[in-house]
Amino acid sequence: MEKPEASKPAALLLEDGSFFLGKGFGEETTVVGEAVFNTGMVGYPESMTDPSYSGQVLCFTYPLIGNYGVPSVVEKDAFGLPRYFESGGIKVTGIVVQEYCQKPSHWASKQTLSRWMDDQGVPGIEGIDTRALVSTIRERGVMMCALATGLEVVNRRELKRTLDKAAKYDSVEFVRRVSVKSEVTYGTSGKSVVLIDCGVKESIIRNLLKRGYRVVRVPFDAPYSEVMKHDPAGVVVSNGPGDPRLCVDTVKTTERLVDSEVPLLGICLGEQMLGMSQGAETYKLKYGHRGQNKPVVDLFTGEGYVTSQNHGYAVDPKTLVKTELKPWFRNADDQSVEGLVHSKKPAIAVQFHPEAAPGPYDTEFVFDRFVEMVESHKKSMAGERVRSMKA
Repeated sequence: MEKPEASKPAALLLEDGSFFLGKGFGEETTVVGEAVFNTGMVGYPESMTDPSYSGQVLCFTYPLIGNYGVPSVVEKDAFGLPRYFESGGIKVTGIVVQEYCQKPSHWASKQTLSRWMDDQGVPGIEGIDTRALVSTIRERGVMMCALATGLEVVNRRELKRTLDKAAKYDSVEFVRRVSVKSEVTYGTSGKSVVLIDCGVKESIIRNLLKRGYRVVRVPFDAPYSEVMKHDPAGVVVSNGPGDPRLCVDTVKTTERLVDSEVPLLGICLGEQMLGMSQGAETYKLKYGHRGQNKPVVDLFTGEGYVTSQNHGYAVDPKTLVKTELKPWFRNADDQSVEGLVHSKKPAIAVQFHPEAAPGPYDTEFVFDRFVEMVESHKKSMAGERVRSMKA
């Protein structure tokens, strides 16, 4: 039985001067990141390993976190992917919770949340009024923050100096930090799908493998020629962190892929890449969409879906008029664009996460739509070859 974890002081300072004192857990350190919140009730291991949270201090709105511990970090699924996590390690900069559970209870638990975070150099703070923190972010928008934990936790003035010296979230190319550095292949059979990795979640790869594809994962800045050397049946542009306007290389590659009519699916940041590649613009949401109960409406069928989301930017609908992209889904809360369909090319995208993890699997059909698009394109290309031979 593990010994009770020693309590240590912790402090959180927001860019607007809001200051919170609490108790620390995880690594004893000081970090700076963008303060955001997630409204999900479960799935903290998946959320904390989602690369889209890179550079952010995540506040969980559910009042108790850590109660089912952390599962095995080495166990793999049938595809050789981490069974319980969305990447190879924690990607959040730090976390904020109302109450951290020191004694988890779950059959799959292998260690406490604090021990896992300590091993990976990530701090956390508990015992603060997370409702007040979330209200501040909702009213004033996401902002930078400094989080410090440890027996010699720095004072407010020193935290302010640390915060003032740090780079702003929007200016950092986080995608470069979380993307693979070289090509990785998953699966040994089936048609190849190239995955442009901007910070992909493992469950996206899993969904493609389940549908019989061989997945070739390439860096976010892979040029068009590198993508096409694999003769892909289709291409997926993944989710990822940071301001989409910094992903110039990915946008260029996406534009060429659309022009060449390779079937393309964009997910989250990938939707923004598709929009920008066709001339649309993006903007930053006041406090983002992060949770597992975000409602969207299919504009073609009128059906509504509950989705898992994690993004702070969106495609500006006013700028779609100068493109051949049409809105596919809209957010039922704020009417923001949640999906795109190209009117002439085999290209679709969604702003939410059809693979969930964590969250509902209601929209996993998006992957099936991509498969249909790939198969339709394959038949069309075969027909063209037959016609050219007859000619």
